[in-house]
Amino acid sequence: MQTAAASTAAVSAPNFVSAATLGFTSRKSANERLTVAIIGCGKMANGYHIPQLLNQNDVQVVAVCEVDQTRLRHAKERVNKKYSSQKLQFDGCDSYDDYRKIIARDDIDAVCIATPDHWHATPIIEACKAGKDVYCEKPLTLTIAEAQRCVEAARKYKRIVQTGSQQRSNVFGKFRDAVDIIRSGRLGKISKVTVGVGAPSMKCDLPKEEIEVGLNWDMWLGQAPMRPYNSILSPRGVHNHFPAWRSYIEYSGGGHTDMGAHHYDIAQWALEMDESGPVEIIAPKDPNAKKGVKYLYENGIEMIHGGPSGCVFHGENGTLRIDRGVLKSDPVELVETPLGDNEQRLPVSPGHHRDWLDCIKSRNPPVAEVEKGARTATIIHLGNLAYWHKRSFKWDPKNWSFVDKADNQYLDRQRRDPWQLPTV
Repeated sequence: MQTAAASTAAVSAPNFVSAATLGFTSRKSANERLTVAIIGCGKMANGYHIPQLLNQNDVQVVAVCEVDQTRLRHAKERVNKKYSSQKLQFDGCDSYDDYRKIIARDDIDAVCIATPDHWHATPIIEACKAGKDVYCEKPLTLTIAEAQRCVEAARKYKRIVQTGSQQRSNVFGKFRDAVDIIRSGRLGKISKVTVGVGAPSMKCDLPKEEIEVGLNWDMWLGQAPMRPYNSILSPRGVHNHFPAWRSYIEYSGGGHTDMGAHHYDIAQWALEMDESGPVEIIAPKDPNAKKGVKYLYENGIEMIHGGPSGCVFHGENGTLRIDRGVLKSDPVELVETPLGDNEQRLPVSPGHHRDWLDCIKSRNPPVAEVEKGARTATIIHLGNLAYWHKRSFKWDPKNWSFVDKADNQYLDRQRRDPWQLPTV
């Protein structure tokens, strides 16, 4: 992967403050309807975000954006059909093929971003600058520099930014229960965590295909290098599968970032490391290995890419495994004994989208607030760098930089004009 030291020179380590100390500002009262636009209308939007938002009584989806005209029409028609069936006063959902037209509208309160990973950071930053709150799919960003910049933008413009790490809201399983058990000290001192997720991404070598009619391919590529169209990257029309652009470096970090953005996130949360990260990333001895990267934390905890699916926490009193549909421990009493009055209990989640919407009104930080998503994404990007460059790194989580300053060339990557990383 090519890197660009010059492009990262302007990315300094911001002096971040905790989200809890910020006085976020809102343009609307808590009783008014929130106007929301959706950017990216593929599998996640159709299967998750659109139905979730259409079922919120205090939300009006007023616009959709997508670079494929077939998917764009489908999303627009779906929104219009829903509101028409409810006999609401509604002028119709607007549709755009360029997210900047949504950002420019001052009557939109918030945006939900469900684009491929390489199209996350720029809309997040520009939405924050325009005074809009944001929900963005995980992983929050494609690079470490983007992660920094997104946090800086959210802080500077006092925006509510929720990362799509739905496991924090107990979507897909009992993840909050696992965090309660671990934080309550039942496992004792944690020494090791394994995170069982997929491999890092690879260079894209797909053959040329006839371009899909109605697709703005140049816009789909965005900052990524120009290359011929292939339907594996942007499937033809409306589809019901997760496209394999996730497998390629130019657009994503592979299975490592895809499910890793969920499971490393739970590990960070359980270890109470949401505003920090590892200090050393150790590459596997086998230079061709796709698993085995080790992360060392300052407190001595070791996190390893590998093992059973999900997270396995190893403590002095036993082990606990959490995955989708799985919560078990050895000994079993660690999980099966109900929590006592003096043990930790996280608040009951209202749902991941609902949490975001409630926080837009209250201006309190959501459960997957921007820095949490940025820190999780950074951990995985650090691991991918170790795989791709077949070497280890030392990391300074406080300053979001490598200990060896020469390695800061890896914070970002080269971008195709005009899609340079926005300033804040």
